[in-house]
Amino acid sequence: MPCYPSLFAAHLRVDNVGTILEQVETNKKTLILHGTKTSAVLNSVLSDIYHLKRDNAVKYTKKNDNIRPFESGGETSLEFFSLKTDCSLIVYGSHSKKRPNNLVLGRTYDHHIYDLVEIGVENYKSMESFVYDKKLAPKLGSKPFFAFIGEHFESAEELKHLKEVLLDLFKGEVVENLNLAGVDRIYVCTAVSPTTVYMMHCALRLKRSGTSIPRMELVEVGPSMDLVVRRHRLPVESLRKEAMKTVEHAKKLKNVTKDPIHGRLGKVYMPDQEVGKLTLSNDVKGLKRERREAKKNKEHSKKQKVNSE
Repeated sequence: MPCYPSLFAAHLRVDNVGTILEQVETNKKTLILHGTKTSAVLNSVLSDIYHLKRDNAVKYTKKNDNIRPFESGGETSLEFFSLKTDCSLIVYGSHSKKRPNNLVLGRTYDHHIYDLVEIGVENYKSMESFVYDKKLAPKLGSKPFFAFIGEHFESAEELKHLKEVLLDLFKGEVVENLNLAGVDRIYVCTAVSPTTVYMMHCALRLKRSGTSIPRMELVEVGPSMDLVVRRHRLPVESLRKEAMKTVEHAKKLKNVTKDPIHGRLGKVYMPDQEVGKLTLSNDVKGLKRERREAKKNKEHSKKQKVNSE
């Protein structure tokens, strides 16, 4: 399932004459916000998410009254905070009797709301509730594995969407080369039903196996929780097409180079010519002048002949 790798925060790399060479994705920052009312469980959830994303996240603890992500005009404040903090991922927590322990995960394109997923948090266990060797704690900047278990991630539209958002939220920085020593944790997401996912965060422990390939064990380090999808909003098709546009690379021109000082330079090749065999075209200015003078002399001689007669 694609996770829209270059969807939200990107800059263009151009050459010295302004030609776009490549669209480069920048790191996606996460904005964490509190609603008008939150519960102790929800405060702990937001704190754990911030702890997992602390190298690339911004957290506001002040309560926000006028944020209604799924209502018309209610996303204005989210877009304002996204622009202010330059964040393309949003985690918004609120608590009410109708929707207890409610989390809204959102993504933006050009600092406008792109899509939203609303989930309820159940059976939550915080990171502090787990006892383990602190040497196994995830290191800052490490890359996680992801395991999505269950056919509902392919058949249920809600879980397809949730999978994309979770990948974008927790995958970390986009890299080309990876040191396996930096892959020390895994998120295991199990689809219990078409709307419910059990999510757990584990550290990877390497054990001796008697061979060159070590045996791998999972040690749960938290948090763990059940995520129940309540509402979700897919992007508008026109916005999705605009966000998924890629830079079309220009056709390479033959014998054309680019110089940092002179700009664009071109080479022209002419066949070898021998002295004495050069031919001049009829468009040479010198030949035209000679013809005009010859014609003038001819007319002058005709006038003299008529006058003599």
